[in-house]
Amino acid sequence: MQEFLSFDKMITPTLIKIIFYIGCALSIIGGIIMIISGVNSYYGGGAQVFMGIVFLFLGPFLTRIYCELLIVQFKMQEHLAHIRKISDTNPNQNL
Repeated sequence: MQEFLSFDKMITPTLIKIIFYIGCALSIIGGIIMIISGVNSYYGGGAQVFMGIVFLFLGPFLTRIYCELLIVQFKMQEHLAHIRKISDTNPNQNL
């Protein structure tokens, strides 16, 4: 509990993983909706079907890249905190 209250333990990386799954689900659902509405279009929805397919595959990929970039920032913070902890215990050691 002390780590949580002093912000030593980050909860955001866990939330980012949840956001990734939600983003993937929304991308897939959005792509399927675009494909279905393009197929049901009276004026020919070929472009919309194509964009739905692109959105279906590219959406989760871009969501993954975005979430990985966010997690990298938190990993860097964890490693810097670890380095600080080591340097505090051994102040004469050169890193």
